[in-house]
Amino acid sequence: MTEQGEKRTQQRRLRGEGGVYWNKARQRYVATRVVGYDDRGVAIRKTGAGKSKSAALEALKRRVREYERGLAAESERATVGDAVSDWLLYGQGKADDQTVKTREYNAAHVIDGIGDILLRRLTAKHVEKLLAGLVEDHSTRTIADIKAVLNNAIKRAMARDLLDRNVVELVVSPKGRTGRKSKSLTERQALDVLLLTKGHWMYPYIVVSMLVGIRTEEMRALEWDRVDLEGDPPTIAVWRSVRKSGDTKTEKSRRTLAVPELAAEALRIRRREQEADRARAGKAWQTSGLVFTTTLGTGLDAANVRRALRSALKQVPSVDPKDWTPRELRHSFVSLMSATGAAVEKISDVVGHSDTSTTERIYRHQLRPVIEEGATHMNTFATVADVGPDWHMEPLFKSPDDRPSSSA
Repeated sequence: MTEQGEKRTQQRRLRGEGGVYWNKARQRYVATRVVGYDDRGVAIRKTGAGKSKSAALEALKRRVREYERGLAAESERATVGDAVSDWLLYGQGKADDQTVKTREYNAAHVIDGIGDILLRRLTAKHVEKLLAGLVEDHSTRTIADIKAVLNNAIKRAMARDLLDRNVVELVVSPKGRTGRKSKSLTERQALDVLLLTKGHWMYPYIVVSMLVGIRTEEMRALEWDRVDLEGDPPTIAVWRSVRKSGDTKTEKSRRTLAVPELAAEALRIRRREQEADRARAGKAWQTSGLVFTTTLGTGLDAANVRRALRSALKQVPSVDPKDWTPRELRHSFVSLMSATGAAVEKISDVVGHSDTSTTERIYRHQLRPVIEEGATHMNTFATVADVGPDWHMEPLFKSPDDRPSSSA
């Protein structure tokens, strides 16, 4: 073989390495290779570009490896921010509006922190650094929720062949700031609330929350069609919530509850008040069928309820209004049931938990060992408070009517 022939043999590319040419328009070397054929027999060609032939060939090899691993073509350009935004738009399912807002808030931390990182370059170290930076200013729960948003986004990206492993699942969420724990009213405080908020328009909401144990999202969605005040005993059918789907939190949350007489009487007063609101509103009234509404008949939003509860609690010297939230009326219900002798199994059924472990985990600081059940115990409690059937005759004092005219 001549010397020139040997030189051509040495320069010949290896089998499967692909062809390389200079692209004048791009001012780059471009390497190409056919990696297979589609169902119609058309060649599937992958390319890579670089400032040198070796760089172009290396880029081509990377593209071929991604193709062989089943990764989509756009995986080379996709970022973490792209994946999170895609999940927010298309991956949340039937989430209610408040859940969507919370997830968007959590997603913003991911996008601000590591959103510009390429998906295929994301490492566990990136995720650990992101979460560690949240420890000082965020609760443990919030940090876990932020990680969950990223985890869900990466899983969705994997399902769309943008990457082939989830490094988020390799990371342990760090502990953040200690969050504010939910608490319950003491028996004395609960009696004060029942006695001293009688003149406030929020009173029926407070009574039903505290003596029936319905979640605040279920209270706001409660309809008159689900309330039977003439039965023996009176009952409330908890079948809906303000979640986007309209469903209750869990299947077991759909339940029918006996209502203690004090709560039933409060609901009768509430019905009369609503009829008066309807008459005053005239043509502006919007029929919703809801029990708890604004002065125009529309549903209450979460902010309406928080403000109204704080307004009502200003009349109770033994509690600081700023320290209490609507959900803690439900916590107080559990505490009161336990104090009057209800078994944790009965409490779990009434509050709609799927099993007693949920009740014990969330309300363990409010439970005592026990026996019996719901409306009976609350009737006993109301009797002790001496707030029987005459409670509505003459309020201790009137509060200004600060009812919202709309939920906006």
